[in-house]
Amino acid sequence: MRRVVITGMGIWSCLGKSLDEVRDSLYTGRSGIVFDPIRKEMGFRSALTAKVDIPELKGILSRSQRAYMPEQAKYAYCATVEALRNAGIDQDYLDKHDVGLLYGNDSAVEPAVRAVDTIREKHDTALCGSGAIFQSMNSTVTMNLGTIFGLRGINLTVSGACASGAHALGLGALLIQSGLQDMVVCGGAQEVNPFSVGSFDGIAAFSVREDAPTEASRPFDRDRDGLVPGGGAATIIIEEYEHALRRGAPILAEVLGYGFSANGEHISTPNVEGPRKSLCMAIERAGVKTDEIGYINAHATSTRVGDTNEAKAIYSVFGDRRIEVTSTKSQTGHEMWMAGASEVIYSMLMMRNDFIAANLNFENPDEDSAKLLIPDHRIEKHFNTFLSNSFGFGGTNATLIVRNI
Repeated sequence: MRRVVITGMGIWSCLGKSLDEVRDSLYTGRSGIVFDPIRKEMGFRSALTAKVDIPELKGILSRSQRAYMPEQAKYAYCATVEALRNAGIDQDYLDKHDVGLLYGNDSAVEPAVRAVDTIREKHDTALCGSGAIFQSMNSTVTMNLGTIFGLRGINLTVSGACASGAHALGLGALLIQSGLQDMVVCGGAQEVNPFSVGSFDGIAAFSVREDAPTEASRPFDRDRDGLVPGGGAATIIIEEYEHALRRGAPILAEVLGYGFSANGEHISTPNVEGPRKSLCMAIERAGVKTDEIGYINAHATSTRVGDTNEAKAIYSVFGDRRIEVTSTKSQTGHEMWMAGASEVIYSMLMMRNDFIAANLNFENPDEDSAKLLIPDHRIEKHFNTFLSNSFGFGGTNATLIVRNI
């Protein structure tokens, strides 16, 4: 089977607008979570959110290009520019090769809201503007990236709830392994505007620790009271190993295994068996033993049932082996459609710099998290292989295993 390697990464996150900034934030334990007074004015139960700046692309992209891009496409553009640059890929290369594009995205709410408001207020659909349809489609990110960068391979949006970014990377790896693509631009993007998460707030999914925003996201902690929404974009360039060698690419790591499963039960309440199957499949496909895995980046979002069942699933696979498990969502909040891709990058940055970022706000374990090794402070550690979990509404599960090269 053809080997799949990572040759470039780029990110636009509440932890930074470049790989270096994000690495430093992970190392120092800086949280990107803030209180947003606008949300409180809108009637939100929780005004907590990750703070992500929308890129200013005037002078970089044409007016018509910008008109087609909602905020998450702008994040994805910036992340992809960094990833391509770091992979040593220029426009001439893209023009001469069939490079694929698989990007996770599962909403484009704000443009749809704006268009509907315009129609209701003005009674004239033409006033929505020519870019409204492209901004509001769920495939907006791949549409925009594909046309801006002139990508001619597979072009597909992966819509798998909060596992979207991980599924995009895993499916891209399968295409390369099967010989259908030599290179795929993968990633995940999430809009951060209030409209996109209002319904989540309406079902009391968010933490209400508004007096201490940076302490609100508490994965695995007994006193967690809900997640904090976040977003941005993360791009990962993957390609076939021999192809990367031929073009002299910087080979950063190898994607060893991709596991997936569906719970087949409740639409929002996760179980244990589904995640466990995803973990086991990834480990089997990677061809590694559990004691070869040096770090686990958990999905854990700070919800009671979700964190509990993931802890049970991890323990059922790894047993009493003391391997560090953390959720970087303690710093970023839940980056949703982006998370599966960004958390691979966070884990990559830690692996390549010999540390494990703290699981912030982990003060009191519960019965299940107490069985795992969850550090509440930064650990200086060299490791060569990590596992990253991403689970989503509808019971979709994805697990990735990546090894340093």
